Order: sequence, then C-alpha cells, then structure tokens
Amino acid sequence: MAMDSGLECKFARFDDALSVTGAGVIAGYASLFGACDQGGDIVAAGAYAASLKRLAAEGRKVKMLWQHDPAQPIGLWEEVREDARGLWVRGRLLEGVEKAREAAALIAAGAIDGLSIGYRTLRAVKNDKGQRLLTELELWEVSLVTFPMLPSARVTAKGESLTGADLRDMAAALVAARREMARMVRD
Repeated sequence: MAMDSGLECKFARFDDALSVTGAGVIAGYASLFGACDQGGDIVAAGAYAASLKRLAAEGRKVKMLWQHDPAQPIGLWEEVREDARGLWVRGRLLEGVEKAREAAALIAAGAIDGLSIGYRTLRAVKNDKGQRLLTELELWEVSLVTFPMLPSARVTAKGESLTGADLRDMAAALVAARREMARMVRD
C-alpha cells in the first residue's frame, strides 16, 4: 500500500513474537524474512541493516504509531534489530497516552494482533514468480495494526508469563504458519 508521503506499509500478524506485559512493554517481530505477504513481497535478510545503522548514527529512532497515523504516536521503540528470523522490536506503550492504553487492552483481548512497518523501498528485484524481493528498505515506523498482510502468524502470548497451553498454542500456530507459507510459495 502506498501512502501520500511515498512510504509503503508492510503488515504482519504474529504468533509467539508479540506480547505486552503489565508495564506496557511490547515486543515482537515487525517483519519476517523470506515470507511472502499478500502483496507478493518478500523481505530479504539484511534489508533493514543500512537503515538501522543510519538511524543510530543520526541519533534517531523508529517511531511507534497507531495504525500508521503520524498524528497518533503511542509509545517508543527502545530496541529495533535484525536477527536470523526478521525485524525484532521491543518498546513500551506510553501509559499517559489514551490510545496506547486502548491498544494494550485491545492486544490483551486479541482484537489487535498485528504489527506493520512503514518504509521506503530503496532496492528490490523481481523473482521468477513475479514477487518483489525487497533487499534494502528505509525504515520509518512500526505500527500496531488491525489488518496484517502476512496472515500466517498469530499472537498467542499477551501476558507476562507463558503457560503450557500458551506454548502448545504457539507450536500449533508455527506449524500452521509453515503450511501457509509453503502453500503461498507453491501458488
């Protein structure tokens, strides 16, 4: 989806990767490497590295927004990094911001379970299936969202600690996500 500012958005709903604690700390994957989304895009490992390095050198941070609305910042991303799986974020919802309190309640209830990145594509190539492989992105923001483009992963952990049932749910979600990704690659 393109926005007037030229920014694109990439949505993802996540399984064990997104959680909120009682202190308003939120952590999860905002992007998964190698997963094809509903827009036909795949983010390559390392796509965020240069952007994250530039942000750090300039003393700037990735913004935490509500539904990509620049008028609604709801918290602070305190850590944004790439790992082998994708773009991992950890931050905190600001208790003094009404929309942040609402977001925490919606996540806890399971009504909101997605993260989405706002970015500009700097480099991309088309693969033989016509999908865009995004190799370098300029990351601007990570939003809490209602509708993700990567439907294969889901939120299962919303509290401070995980139970055996949570772990079983996460395992089932991961198996379902693998099946969905395999189906998307075949199609």
